[in-house]
Amino acid sequence: MARDLPLGNGNVLVNFDRNYNLRDIYFPYVGQENQAAEHLSHFGVWTDEGFFWIDHPEYMKQVSYLNDSMISHVEGSHERLGLKMQLRDGVDVQENVFLRKVNITNTWGKERTVKLYFHLDVDLCGNGIGNTVYYDPDLHSLVYYKGHRYMTLSSWTNENNSANCSGYAIGQKGFNGLEGTWKDAEDGKLGCNPVAQGAVDGTIELTLTLPANGSKEAWFWICFGRELQQVRKLENKVRESSPQALLQRTYNFWKEWLEQDQHDLGLLDPSMASFYKRSLLIIRSNMDNRGAIIAANDSDILKFAKDTYSYMWPRDGALIAHALDRSGFVKLTSQFYQFCRRAITEDGYLQHKYNPDGSPGSSWHPWVNAAGEKQLPIQEDETALVLYTLWHHHQLAKTMDDAREDYDKLVIPAADFMIRYRDASSLPLPSYDLWEERYGVHAFTVSSVYAGLLAAANFAEYFKDEARVIHYRDTAAKMKSAVEKQMYSEQEKRFVRSLYWNREKSKYEQDLTLDASLYALFDFEMFDAGDPRIEATMKAIRNQLWVQTEVGGIARYSDDYYHQVTKDVGKVPGNPWFICTLWYAEWVIATAKTEEGLKEAADLIRWTMSHALPSGVLAEQVNPYTGDPMSVSPLTWSHASFVKVVQEYMSKLKMLKNKGSGKEDVSDAKLLAGAGVQQ
Repeated sequence: MARDLPLGNGNVLVNFDRNYNLRDIYFPYVGQENQAAEHLSHFGVWTDEGFFWIDHPEYMKQVSYLNDSMISHVEGSHERLGLKMQLRDGVDVQENVFLRKVNITNTWGKERTVKLYFHLDVDLCGNGIGNTVYYDPDLHSLVYYKGHRYMTLSSWTNENNSANCSGYAIGQKGFNGLEGTWKDAEDGKLGCNPVAQGAVDGTIELTLTLPANGSKEAWFWICFGRELQQVRKLENKVRESSPQALLQRTYNFWKEWLEQDQHDLGLLDPSMASFYKRSLLIIRSNMDNRGAIIAANDSDILKFAKDTYSYMWPRDGALIAHALDRSGFVKLTSQFYQFCRRAITEDGYLQHKYNPDGSPGSSWHPWVNAAGEKQLPIQEDETALVLYTLWHHHQLAKTMDDAREDYDKLVIPAADFMIRYRDASSLPLPSYDLWEERYGVHAFTVSSVYAGLLAAANFAEYFKDEARVIHYRDTAAKMKSAVEKQMYSEQEKRFVRSLYWNREKSKYEQDLTLDASLYALFDFEMFDAGDPRIEATMKAIRNQLWVQTEVGGIARYSDDYYHQVTKDVGKVPGNPWFICTLWYAEWVIATAKTEEGLKEAADLIRWTMSHALPSGVLAEQVNPYTGDPMSVSPLTWSHASFVKVVQEYMSKLKMLKNKGSGKEDVSDAKLLAGAGVQQ
């Protein structure tokens, strides 16, 4: 089930499913150690007249964020039981605390007793072995621990001025028919077992007296730490400051954080501007404070592959950081580049992917080919794009004077590797493609290496390293020439996605499969967007990869097998991906000569918005017949692509409006968007 409404602070990340059940709890790194381990934590309400969990169909609810913040806002009602309930959740921006505010209303004309139940089911360190939960009589809280992982579950209401819970249940789950302590809550009576170990869970109860046609407020929170003393201190801070104060400062922080964006959102209609801001917040929720930008944190993907997207791919990270840099969040993205500087190998390349703590992530790329010969298990574009976006980062941040360490420890090793890792024609040697499926020479990879070498040359020029300036630029020029000679098909009258080595013929052969990633040839500035060869390539993508159903959107490539829904590839070449659809919109923006020429791009931006979840969350791809999210959700790259396209749309729109009004404007649209300049 797709994840909705991620909430986090860079150390703690919580995800909910579409029913607003708590499903993922990441700590101490965003994306590493899912303390929920796919288990569902319940929230329920008991009255004399009946009981319901928050996901019960009789509890009709709307799930969204509170304005432009990282605070959730859930409104719902249970007509049969005469109750309305509002939930507002957040992760505090200063402390590692998850907060839940509950406002519950009795719509009947008589006083009633209501009990609220917060069930928390975790497997600390990602497994159910050796966990402990106990009731702490001093805190009146449940304490979960294993090793250096501690969590507390607490409650509070101003009724009788008491912070005490009214009951609790602690037990074992997942074996001998034990479902968990949440089952104990359904009769409104908890057993108060004081401790359990092994595979365990716990539920805490809070009792309220609701006046006739009146409301009451209640609070629950979870503190996270590495030691018992840490969570005890956090518990005291929450109680001394009040959970309301923490939630309010979190709301205020995210509203102010968005104000750092340097673009004039007044050019957009309100819904597009709001979606743009929502995308920025969702991107931030998937970023760890130590620099890792995580692809996605939807543990539901485990059901298919027994692995997740909770890794940092340097390619995804670089393009996401680039979108944030263009917005003005340069201090935030600097942590990503420090991460890459620490991660780069002695040979000068970045590996497939990384865990949030900086260690190498799992990989399916082999170190030998079918003939048993050594090959590097890399996607070279991941190394190249870090250099490309790093140059723009320092330009936008105006920090070139502080870039010497990046140049010495990241740029030179990476650029020198890319110089070495090429054939006699100056094309890069084979590596895996951005889709991580094929080993060859790919247009996306070549475009990124070209851009990375030119970025390295720019660094070299700034630091007066003249020999490298010449070498890097000369190699990039040869690479472009090789692309023109070897990666353009006279037969198809467009560029091709890949070259594969034919051993028998001792030469490369073209792969004519149409692929949306060919957009990189203009986006990474190897060729002008208006080049007739690029125009023919992009139009072929739009004509042949557009999904011919009511859903629409652009597929990755023809006969895409990943999560494939149908073999009718003539109608559905693949599932529509948000990033692929937005790449085409980028080209439309880049080539638009009039405001009317931007309409198709605006329509594609709105297509993206219309296929998001109600909260604004974008998946990786959607079902070509139903539009339902597929694969992981949210995908950070989808949101970053939306941000970047909207930035370029605003910039081009502003330039065309000025041109139409007679104002002189010689700024380049892409550069203007990148700098976040307002006119």
